[in-house]
Amino acid sequence: VRLVESGGGLALPGGTLRLSCSLSGNVFKVGRVGWYRQYPGKERESVATITRAGSKVYVDSVKGRATISRDNAKNTVYLQLDRLMAEDTTVYYCYQGIKYYKDSYDYDDLWGQGTVVNVFS
Repeated sequence: VRLVESGGGLALPGGTLRLSCSLSGNVFKVGRVGWYRQYPGKERESVATITRAGSKVYVDSVKGRATISRDNAKNTVYLQLDRLMAEDTTVYYCYQGIKYYKDSYDYDDLWGQGTVVNVFS
């Protein structure tokens, strides 16, 4: 079981990027999912998360510019980031909370390998 990320890359300031993250493999259930990012020398921070019911939380620096969504049938989470800024440049990680089995006590953390977003002019 792993997460497959796509959509990172180079973008111009003011542009748009859409990140995708799909779960590969079989699990019992996916709970909260989201996108995190990590700047060099800093701790990983939450960018946006969404619960299975659709409740969303955004970090202040992307509010109004980001849209997180999910497709529960495909176990896929998306992040669209508009009006890109240089400060958005870093590595983005997908997260999915996984129950591997029906009788799993709690959700386990599953992380993607990271995708680089580079906003430059």
